[in-house]
Amino acid sequence: MTLRPSWVESANDPAHPFPLNNLPCGVFSTPGTAPRCGVAIGNAILDMAAVEEGGLTDVGCFHEPAWNAFMARGPRAWAALRTRLTAILAAGSPDRSRAEAALVPMGEASLHMPFRVAEFTDFYSGRHHATNVGTMFRGAENALPPNWLHMPIGYNGRASSVVVSGTPVRRPWGQLKGPQYDAPILAPSRRFDLELEMGAVVGVPSDGPLNVTEAQANIFGHVLLNDWSARDIQAWEYQPLGPFQAKATATTVSPWIVTAEALAPFRVDAPPREVPLLPHLADDGPMLHDIDLSVTLAPEGREPTTIARTNARELYYSAAQQLAHHSTAGCPMRVGDLLGTGTISGPARHQRGSLLELSWGGEEPLTLDTGETRAFLEDGDTLTLHGHARGEGYRIGFGACTGTVLPALDREGDPA
Repeated sequence: MTLRPSWVESANDPAHPFPLNNLPCGVFSTPGTAPRCGVAIGNAILDMAAVEEGGLTDVGCFHEPAWNAFMARGPRAWAALRTRLTAILAAGSPDRSRAEAALVPMGEASLHMPFRVAEFTDFYSGRHHATNVGTMFRGAENALPPNWLHMPIGYNGRASSVVVSGTPVRRPWGQLKGPQYDAPILAPSRRFDLELEMGAVVGVPSDGPLNVTEAQANIFGHVLLNDWSARDIQAWEYQPLGPFQAKATATTVSPWIVTAEALAPFRVDAPPREVPLLPHLADDGPMLHDIDLSVTLAPEGREPTTIARTNARELYYSAAQQLAHHSTAGCPMRVGDLLGTGTISGPARHQRGSLLELSWGGEEPLTLDTGETRAFLEDGDTLTLHGHARGEGYRIGFGACTGTVLPALDREGDPA
């Protein structure tokens, strides 16, 4: 597929993340106005509430500060709206004059959470990440748990701590192993980390098992996702039930939901299966995506350094397989459920999607372009996830997924 030309000139820039081929969904406000639904096009936001008021669509739910009500209408409504918006914004559109009145410059808008998160489940679907972490803690011969090649392993996270890009993240307190490893201490995390992930947004509810094909149809779109992780808290608490407080601090998502349809041209096959998957998880054609991903780290007041580059095709399990597995026991899925991929890493060191891997557990700190070193995150560090798929003369982007680490506070609210 090639670039679809638009009368919004900035959308025709081959390097711009929001061409007419994309049309991602977000929520925005301007000074003195309430948050409402919008669609990114070039350097502007198409105010979907204004589009409705102008008679260009009759969906009837875009004054709401979330896309959940629209997502609940299902795939036919999603496709119909995408077709209508493409026609409105295409070069030569007869609706241009009315649509221009609904455009808001991106620089004048504040972005908000694009959807209400019903539940959050984080998976462990990257084989390189799972192998790296397993090697560090169990040795290379036992790196992968025996169930890993048979199902996407996951845990239920906290929907309440999912935040939109730009929200600062406070360094967490937690129980850490004590100096003599015989009793824990309560202290701020000393090994705070990022996780480069993607998230799938469920748009169709279900109440029973789904196969992979059905699960794929129920996914509205995808976001970038940073599941902040306190590695020292996790090391003490995770046996036998897995992450808890270590992953409860915050999960940052990008402000735009890139729809599954916009990403369909970039589907790719999963890696070869070492063991066959059970029928309900078996691959149903290409279900991963060819999406370039990167992470930058900027110390306070300093320029950013790109610390990792990888690709979403490095995953072993797709979002559809995660959703199908999640539903196996009859778990009801809701509109707005968020499924994280787990850390996306590649085979080379520069492709590792966490500082735990990049610094190999702190033993090999990396050097930033500023000359500083990092084993784990320091107060004032700003982490930004970037992602885009490349088409012929265009790219599909998500917007930045950014968060800055704030110092831990003591019980009186002062820096610890």
